Parts: sequence; C-alpha cells; structure tokens
Amino acid sequence: MSPQIQQRPGAPGARILGLGGYRPRRRVTNLELAEVMDTNDEWIQSRVGIAERRWAGEDETLVEMAVAAGGKAIAASGLDPDEIDMVVAASASLKHPIPGIGPQIGFRLGIKRPGAFDLNAGCAGFCYSLSLVNDAIRAGTVRNALLVGVERLTDVTDMTDRTTAVIFADGAGAAVVGASDEPGIGPVAWGTAGDLVDMIGMTESANIFQEGQSVFRWATTKIAPIALRAIDLAGLEPSDIDVLIPHQANLRIVEAIAKKLRKEGAREDMVVADDIVYSGNTSSASIPMAMDHMRAAGQIHSGDVALLVGFGAGLSYAGQVVVCP
Repeated sequence: MSPQIQQRPGAPGARILGLGGYRPRRRVTNLELAEVMDTNDEWIQSRVGIAERRWAGEDETLVEMAVAAGGKAIAASGLDPDEIDMVVAASASLKHPIPGIGPQIGFRLGIKRPGAFDLNAGCAGFCYSLSLVNDAIRAGTVRNALLVGVERLTDVTDMTDRTTAVIFADGAGAAVVGASDEPGIGPVAWGTAGDLVDMIGMTESANIFQEGQSVFRWATTKIAPIALRAIDLAGLEPSDIDVLIPHQANLRIVEAIAKKLRKEGAREDMVVADDIVYSGNTSSASIPMAMDHMRAAGQIHSGDVALLVGFGAGLSYAGQVVVCP
C-alpha cells in the first residue's frame, strides 16, 4: 500500500483583519504638470478625472513604502508580526526581479521566516494576491498573511509623454488577512485576455505605454460582467453590495462600471471609490489605498460588503466580494 500524504486542516474561511496605506510626500497637481508639458487641468480632469497625484522621493522606495503601509495594517489587525506566516508583495514596477521585495518587507517588519514572494498581475495584482492568500488560509498552508500592493510607476513612466505622465503615480496599500470561522472573502472571478496583451506594455526604454482608447473601451465593456460574476460566486445579489472599489484607472471607467452595476440591481446609495482624483493610477496599490482611505474618512464601516475588481496589463482581471474590517 502506498503511503498517504497528509494535509493540514484549513480554516472555514478568511477575512481582512486590518488595512494600511502610504502616500508619498510630494503632491503633484495638474497645474504643475502644465508647466512642463502640453496639458492643462481641464484636459486631464475631463479625460481621466485626476486632480493631483503623489510621486515618490528618492528615499521612498518600494520597500520603504510597503513597510510603512504594512506596519499600519498589522497594527490595525491586532496581530503581532510573529503571527504572520506569509508576505505577498503585488507590484508591476520592480526595477529588478531579484532579490524579491516580499522577503525584505517581512524582515523589516519583524516577521520571522515567512513564506514571501512577489506577484505581478498588473493592476489586478492586489485581487490576484488576495485570492491566493484566501486559498492558502483555507487550505491550512498559513494562518495569517500580509498582502501589500506597492508601486513606483514614476520609475517606468516617460515624463515627457502626457498620455502616461498625467496618469501614473506612486504609493502603497496593505491588508492583513487571517483565518475566520465565517468566510469574509468570496471566490475570485478572474481571467486574462491574452490576445489583447499588446494594449499595455513596456517600450524598449522600459517605459510603460498603453493604448488609452482601446483600454477604455475594453474596461467599460468587460469589467462590469466580471464584477457581477464575483457577486454571483459569493452567493449574493448586486443589491447586497455596500461599497464598490474598482481599480482606480480612470474616473470615467469607475463611473461606467458603477452605472452598469446599478442597472443590474445595485443600490443607488452604493458607495463608489474615487481615490483616482487625488492619488492617480497606482496600479497594484490602487484598491488597498482606496479602501484604507475610505475607512479613514468614514465612508466605509466594519461589516460593510465591498466588491473589489482589478484590471490592467495582461490583460488581466480579477474580482471578489469582501467584508470590510
């Protein structure tokens, strides 16, 4: 008889226990950009809805920003660093693939020997990572995990190109996810449109580019159905959603997704994240940054049902329903 491999017993579910965010010190307004490139405040706000964004200084590295956000999330969770078993760093703007920043973040935060790694799924990175962490906890691989979305997109942006320089920004958002007697994170609705991979990418000089109009049409057409599928997988109805937190790519995209969900039964009083206005597009960091900002501002409350949906390079997308901490 062959030996039987044993499995660890997992938790019935997982939930977000704490949130944290970090916004770089430097505030960059549209008026400042208008001084160095052919643009203006009206042009930017009418197309993407951004009034200002944050750009990281030399000392505000990916690791430093992630540590700042992660430390706040751990404090908010009520856990000690010793209780964290896994660290996942979601980012699309690493200058070097090795060494990974996940292990560095864990060490800096005093987390002892965690399983740690980086994940790049473009702007869907946070939602992809949240799904993996949720599954790892329910499988018994870990008990508690720290997930950080962190970007320095100014490192990979051509500051003379107004189509990208006015959009992309820097920052970090983090969440601690832990075992729960009741599920607080729904099944993920995810996928990729690999045939459209050339819509967003990197130039030979390692600067990000995107076909703005094509991405806009794709997002405003395809993302609402993914969001509805995530709601269905969680066994809920659109009317059950208290908060919508999509990737903060463009205010017009955010509003289009919200409008389509309301047509399918979402409530008029559903709160919709608009962090894009003051933070710009921070890719993997945008959803946790927006969620943390809304919590701090009193726009969302513990127990609220939130729908997260990320989308971007790949073209990758992912969404899930979560209970707010």
